[in-house]
Amino acid sequence: MFDLHRTNNPSVRVGVVFPHQEIGNDPAHIAAYAQAAEDLGYAHVVAYDHVVGADPARRPSAWRGVYTHRDAFHEPFVLFGYLAAVTKRIELAFGIVILPQRQTILVAKQAASLDVLSRGRVRLGVAIGWNHVEYEALGMAWRDRAKRIEEQIHVMRLLWTNEVVDYTGRWHRIDRAGINPLPIQRPIPLWMGADEEIAVKRVARLADGWFSHLTPDETGRAGLERFRGYVREAGRDPGRIGVEGRVPATGTPDDWTRRALAFREMGMTHLEFRTGGSRLPDLDAHIDAMRRFREAAPVF
Repeated sequence: MFDLHRTNNPSVRVGVVFPHQEIGNDPAHIAAYAQAAEDLGYAHVVAYDHVVGADPARRPSAWRGVYTHRDAFHEPFVLFGYLAAVTKRIELAFGIVILPQRQTILVAKQAASLDVLSRGRVRLGVAIGWNHVEYEALGMAWRDRAKRIEEQIHVMRLLWTNEVVDYTGRWHRIDRAGINPLPIQRPIPLWMGADEEIAVKRVARLADGWFSHLTPDETGRAGLERFRGYVREAGRDPGRIGVEGRVPATGTPDDWTRRALAFREMGMTHLEFRTGGSRLPDLDAHIDAMRRFREAAPVF
C-alpha cells in the first residue's frame, strides 16, 4: 500500500464524480450516493452538463461525439438544488457547465440562488463544450463561443459582487439591474475546463481553477508546468489557482492510489474519483468503490 501522507502537499481536496449515466432516476438512489460521499469524508461532488444528446447516426465521419442521446445526464442546477437539501457539507462542483449555450444572466442567478440555499457550497466550472448540435438545439451560436465565454465570465462576476450592474458589451446589455439574492460567496469560485492549448491559456487568464485532463506522468507534469507558466504570463500567482485531476475506478485500489499519489506529487490541489464508466453494476457497487478508495488512498 502506498503512503500518500509522505508527499509535500497535504491539502489535496478529494471529491467524487456523480455517475450520471449509471445511477438512474430514483431520487432515493441519487440522495444515497451524495450522502455516502459526504459521510465518507469526500470534499466535493462533481456533476457534468449536457442538455441534449445527439443521435450519431447518418452524421459526417468527422463528427465524433463523446456522448450521444443514449447517455443520461441530470440537469446540474436541478440536481445540485436537490443535493443541497439532502447534504450538509459537501461542495457542489460543476465540472463543467457549457456556458455559451446558456443565458449568462440566468446562469448567474441560478448559481447565486444555489449558493444561498447550500450555504456557500458552490464551485462553478464552465467551458465551451464540443457539440454543435446541442448549441443549435438551444438556439445559441456555435462559432463565437470562445470569445463569448470570456464576456460571460466577466458579467457573472459583476452580478455576483454588485447590487446594481450597468454594463454594455458585445453580447450583453444590463441597464442598471442586479440579481437578488446575491450569493454568499462574492464572487462564486469560477473554474474552467480545457484541453486545447488556446483554451488552457484562457483558463490561466480568467479562472480560479482548472478542471484538467492531465495524466499523472511526465506528459502531465509538463502540461502542468506549461499551465503555471501561462498563469505567470497573465500576471497571476500559480499558487492561487487550483488544478483538479481525475482518478478513474479502473484497475485495483493500488492502481487508484498510485495515480492519486502521482497527482499529489505533481502539486494538484484537487482530485476527483470517478466511479462512472467503470461497469459497476449498481448503487451499492459505486458506494463500495468510494469506500475502498477512501481506505486505500487517505489523501483527505
